[in-house]
Amino acid sequence: MPKKQTIWQKAWKILAGLLTIAFPFLVIMLLPVGKVVTKLDALFGRLGAFSMIVFALIYVLDALVLGPAWLFALVAGLAFGLVKGGLLVWASATVTAAIGFLMARYFARHRIEKIAKKNEKYEAVDRAIKRHGWKVVLLLRVSPVLPFTISNYVYGLTAVDFVHYMIASAIGIIPMVAVYVSIGAAGREAMFAGAKPPHGETIAVIGE
Repeated sequence: MPKKQTIWQKAWKILAGLLTIAFPFLVIMLLPVGKVVTKLDALFGRLGAFSMIVFALIYVLDALVLGPAWLFALVAGLAFGLVKGGLLVWASATVTAAIGFLMARYFARHRIEKIAKKNEKYEAVDRAIKRHGWKVVLLLRVSPVLPFTISNYVYGLTAVDFVHYMIASAIGIIPMVAVYVSIGAAGREAMFAGAKPPHGETIAVIGE
């Protein structure tokens, strides 16, 4: 029988959820966006055609070691703009979801299972997926209940099959990807909107 939560525990969960949503906005507001965009443009400009490949590799590695994937989504918006940045993060996140799932199911199942069983959310997710399958994966991907990086491993321990998992994940991550990348892209657009090119020259934008 599940433990009854106290008012403070419920309040803390609500506050944590609100902070999770608000934090990316605070990061963009507090960062010196102009300097960040200039440095990103210079860095990815030097990489040329390989810039998106390098970014994708870094994103995947970061997410697999449970790093802040949302931060890289912001960076993608700042560096590549909304469309290119969004597609890049979506593709990288989809690849990460596949690798994390397969690692949990076939290569590190015992170790990950020991960690997951300590989390009460894992038991609830496992029960729900046994009853409703990929539909639960889709709903959880859309919501921020389970962090993206951790959930990739958690789903590999459940009964959901790989194909349905991948379809549900690829669709379900679209809203969150769009939110984070658009925040970064908005910061980039605001930076260039306030810039005045000298002598009528145009400003080169990686994402356009």
